[in-house]
Amino acid sequence: MADSPSVHLSRRAFLSGTAAGSALIALHPYSAFAATGQAHLRILETTDLHVHVYPYDYYADRAVDTVGLARTASIIDAIRAEATNTLLVDNGDFLQGNPMGDYIAYERGMKDGDMHPVIQAMNTVGYDAATIGNHEFNYGLDFLLKSAAGAKFPIVLANIATRAGGNPRKDTTLFKPYAILDRMMTDGAGNMFPIKVGIIGFTPPQVLNWDRKNLEGNVTARDIVATARAYVPEMKEAGADIIIALSHSGVGSADESEGMENASVPVAGIDGIDAVVTGHSHLVFPSETFADHAAVDSAAGTIHGKPATMGGFWGSHLGLIDLMLERDGAGWRVVTSSSEARPISQRGEDRSVTPLVEDNAAVIASIAKEHADTLAYVRRAVGKTSAPLHSYFALVADDPSVQIVSIAQKWYIGQMMQGSAYEGLPILSAAAPFKAGGRGGPEYYTDVPAGAVAIKNVADLYLYPNTVRAVKVTGAQVKDWLERSAGMFNQVTPGDSDQPLLNPEFPSYNFDVIDGVQYRIDLSQPSKFAPGGEMQNPDANRITDLSFDGTPVAPDQEFIIATNNYRASGGGAFPGAMGDTTVFEAPDTNRDVIVRYIVEQGTINPSADGNWSFAPLPGTSVLFQTGPQARSYMADLRGITIQDAGDAADGFAQFRILL
Repeated sequence: MADSPSVHLSRRAFLSGTAAGSALIALHPYSAFAATGQAHLRILETTDLHVHVYPYDYYADRAVDTVGLARTASIIDAIRAEATNTLLVDNGDFLQGNPMGDYIAYERGMKDGDMHPVIQAMNTVGYDAATIGNHEFNYGLDFLLKSAAGAKFPIVLANIATRAGGNPRKDTTLFKPYAILDRMMTDGAGNMFPIKVGIIGFTPPQVLNWDRKNLEGNVTARDIVATARAYVPEMKEAGADIIIALSHSGVGSADESEGMENASVPVAGIDGIDAVVTGHSHLVFPSETFADHAAVDSAAGTIHGKPATMGGFWGSHLGLIDLMLERDGAGWRVVTSSSEARPISQRGEDRSVTPLVEDNAAVIASIAKEHADTLAYVRRAVGKTSAPLHSYFALVADDPSVQIVSIAQKWYIGQMMQGSAYEGLPILSAAAPFKAGGRGGPEYYTDVPAGAVAIKNVADLYLYPNTVRAVKVTGAQVKDWLERSAGMFNQVTPGDSDQPLLNPEFPSYNFDVIDGVQYRIDLSQPSKFAPGGEMQNPDANRITDLSFDGTPVAPDQEFIIATNNYRASGGGAFPGAMGDTTVFEAPDTNRDVIVRYIVEQGTINPSADGNWSFAPLPGTSVLFQTGPQARSYMADLRGITIQDAGDAADGFAQFRILL
């Protein structure tokens, strides 16, 4: 069993064995050399766990070495032993994100007094505090509150309120806005002194759009930075010696703007905040990824000079902030700091993954039943597919994994529009690949062989528990929707060879393919929209030959587009999908619709219909990376000339497209 939080913060460790008993652990220099009146406080962070407790990929139905709180917990045990005083926090997005989360939400349910498995695992590890991420709202407020009730640690969230007041401090917040942890600190001479550690939490205010169905009329959201400025003085008044911000918000712009999604840089600049743990964007900080960000020192691990960390996602890393504190009268102040993020595995040059830690047996045992129940849940067959379902080429060609989602959505909305005011309008369907490599790595692709289709495969096709929506748009909005999607690609120079195709700043889940129309993408044109959705080239026209049933789409022509609640509510900032065009909100999730479609059809044919392609650019070629298993499916591609271009870095394979 893990120690209680009060023990974490008063332990004195010297050389000791690791959890596996195979090596010695040395004290961090701050602990080893702290003088009388000085104390080392280590803050350990997990973020974006997304229910990944076991080192197991439920979609692929196999054990893996790259994820899992059970693995991260082994690091936690060892790293606690390196420091005299420690605190363990989680930065949110722990309730949703893999089939275990869906099994609990949709199959088992949460009654009063029930324990959610990820909370059970976190209790076993011994967290000191946590905040709420945006995905905690995916299953509704009742589910969230019943799940959070089992936590043996405070959960804080300052910018989501059930009743708004005249300012943030007068809000009635959904969770406590902050907590003041009373702990005992051991200094360099072994003396113990009290300390008050303030913990405050934030989540992106965009949750009101992303989960409008669950939140509209129930809660309000405030700007993260304004909320932080309001509460920090109150926390100081309450006696906080130091304040740690749990910012479920990425490391973005240093320029503050109202309603920022990724607000961790301005948060770090607020007087009174001593350290910031970040997350949401599934990246690692400190790292070279942030080398060019204003106010960020990626080498020192600071933002506005304050220590910060981001521990990857799914338990891949443990974020660490080390603070050297000094007694200042009756309180404490930070005199120096350091930051890092430690991985649970490493990938070799031969693409193999080497685990750096073993399972924590107590964490594994704590949810063994729920793990077994989840395996049974995901292995149920619901139908058959006559052809493989894969996403290896989803970003460069019409794709079977996206096609089947589009077909199922269109089938469902077609039924829902019958008898409505919109019956008779042509129905299109928009879908994007969720598993398309990128930051997820060379194995992060959908790959379902022909044959039986189980629930685990449907969850693999559609990663998030979104609900179906329908929007009514014009032909001009259809074109701009596709222009926004085409920002996935870099502009290329006609006649040049082997130019990089994909924009690494553009997430795959924003690459919508609209089924039901035909179109081409002219890569010689600049992108009309920036990766974040801002207009940057108003006169650009990447989308050409846009037609419906063989006839050019007219700007004022009306369509229904089947999509999801995230997109329809403004997620990704797509023209025609900003929350004001919704004409139908389904009670069913996109996954449920896919399952129903497969069950009704018995055997599905997921072959892509090739409704989009790149416009020809003779003598021009581009390069893109995908998973090595893509080579098995090259012969199935339509409307594209592609060549194997060998291996790329980090385990990916490289392909050449002749335009």
